[in-house]
Amino acid sequence: MTEKDIERRTVITKLPIQVTDPAPLGLIGLGVAALVLATADLGVTSAAKSLLIPWVLFFGATAQLIAGLMEFKRDNIFGCTVFTTYAMTMYAIALTVAITVFTEITFDITYYGYGLVAILIFSIIATVASLMINKTLLLILLFVDGAVIVLIAHYLFGADPLLAGIFLLLTSVGSFYAAAAILLNTMAQKTVLSLGKPLWKP
Repeated sequence: MTEKDIERRTVITKLPIQVTDPAPLGLIGLGVAALVLATADLGVTSAAKSLLIPWVLFFGATAQLIAGLMEFKRDNIFGCTVFTTYAMTMYAIALTVAITVFTEITFDITYYGYGLVAILIFSIIATVASLMINKTLLLILLFVDGAVIVLIAHYLFGADPLLAGIFLLLTSVGSFYAAAAILLNTMAQKTVLSLGKPLWKP
């Protein structure tokens, strides 16, 4: 057998890169950002919203973006689409707050309201998709839908944002529960906290 024969018969096997479940990271990011945003709408914190920006940027936006990009690698179409879309939403929220707080630019806040209309359309699609995953994600997305609807009414029609704060607080609680469930269930290799079975199996 010649050296060339050996080269032709040599097979290099490339092992797949193992990517762990990034959902807890994305859910914790959503939970932190939703809690901080809720405090503003509930009137718990001061009217000055500049300190919202780092929490929304690093947790709501960047943590979800990292999780979404990892979900692309894991071939999880639901996770990658939802996490990255909500990440971009959080980046947009942070930039909107920065513009309104730190600049003297004349702006029309209704643009924000119509942007939220677009996010609501996506969120409703994601909510329907979550029927095929589990009840916990369904509840989280329903709370997100509720918060976005109230915020649209606030920015377009002047409605009180208090109810949005309640929905965001529920989003935060649901997100932390889901993150804890996925993390603990994965580490224990058994169900410690239930996420609930899917309601729709097409």
